[in-house]
Amino acid sequence: MAEHILVVEDEQAQRAIVGRILRKRGYQVSEASSAEEALEKLDRQTVDLIISDWKLGGMDGMELLGRVKDQCPETSFIMITAYGTVTHAMEAVRAGADDYLEKPFERGSLLLALERTLKSKRLHDENQRLAAELTQRDRLVDLIGRSAAMQKIFRAVEKVAKTVATVLITGESGTGKELAARALHALSTRKNGPFIAVNCAAIPDGLLESEFFGVEKGAYSGAHQTRKGKFQAAEKGTLFLDEIGELPLSLQSKLLRVLQEKTVTPVGSVVEIKTDVRILAATNKDLAGLAGQGSFREDLYYRLNVVSLDMPPLRERREDISSLITHFMEQAAKAHGVVKPSFPPALKRRLLDHSWPGNVRELSNTIERLVLLAEDGHASLEDMPSAVGRKAEDTYELPPAGLNWESHEKACLQQAIDMTRGNRSRAAKLLSMPYKAFLYRLEKHGLKPK
Repeated sequence: MAEHILVVEDEQAQRAIVGRILRKRGYQVSEASSAEEALEKLDRQTVDLIISDWKLGGMDGMELLGRVKDQCPETSFIMITAYGTVTHAMEAVRAGADDYLEKPFERGSLLLALERTLKSKRLHDENQRLAAELTQRDRLVDLIGRSAAMQKIFRAVEKVAKTVATVLITGESGTGKELAARALHALSTRKNGPFIAVNCAAIPDGLLESEFFGVEKGAYSGAHQTRKGKFQAAEKGTLFLDEIGELPLSLQSKLLRVLQEKTVTPVGSVVEIKTDVRILAATNKDLAGLAGQGSFREDLYYRLNVVSLDMPPLRERREDISSLITHFMEQAAKAHGVVKPSFPPALKRRLLDHSWPGNVRELSNTIERLVLLAEDGHASLEDMPSAVGRKAEDTYELPPAGLNWESHEKACLQQAIDMTRGNRSRAAKLLSMPYKAFLYRLEKHGLKPK
């Protein structure tokens, strides 16, 4: 489709000449005798390029340029100036004009400026389209990240979402385990059914069974009415069991039976109720290790761990921090009805350099704080939480009595290998230590994951 060009010129003869030249070249052309008429046309139709004289009756070309850049920033602009007025030409370019022509101009000069400007616009539009596509690939539902670690998660979620397999989502606190669960639900055939999230650690042990499976009226003192449990509430949908490692053993056996038989028995009832629920579970604990210690049922662990997703900590996908900052900034500004602030370079460096032990949740809370405390459209380094950007070595104080370095090094190494559940590469990164040096020190102290 031919590009649409609007010619703004108060001299009718000149306007007609330019319009005729452009139409012969195959462009779609509209004409306006004033800036005011041009703005009216812009309200009714999309224009790719405006060619406007500087001197117009009423509003001049510079004011029109300013209005166009505010209202239609994607529209290109060529300013026509009087012969010898180089200052006007430079002023127009600084104000956002893509090119300028000096009167009187030849047909060749007009077409050259036109082609140059439209070629630049086509490249810009193509870049915008590719950027939009890239952004789409960097996002899966509400999960964000172009890092290799997150792309691996995206691929796994897309593969598993269409199945009915139980999924165990692991990872440190704040890595986005619930977001992964919601993505699995949103991309599944159950997306029109309910998504019920349960924090197993937030429900008192005495209420867990009734919360999960429901309760019959009169089952116990205070049970004044029959109430459905989470399994029934999630019928035909997804039940997300967060912090599954906190479930007491007494309920683990009952949950295992529900997963095997696909029926629930409400508290105070002897009637089994069929359920059609997909189970997703999450934990920041080492369930395999807990199973080995006897504090988590091994058979339940294997039943939950049909497919596992290990959410990477933010320190292992640092290339995602910049896009996450932008996302959380826009999210916070929209939620609180404030202007999205600019972040000075020093503030951005602090955000990019921080290790983020609280992961994506900590980053989100920090950005929200900075957006809320920003003044005159600018976020301030002074509003940064004191812990953000402070390196661990900056806060460590040597005990007055000194310490045993060998024991201290051994304890740090053991904590790192335990925190990363035996992943030696992650543990080395956690200590900012070269991998080979880390392996040497592990062997030196004879350390293995607990």
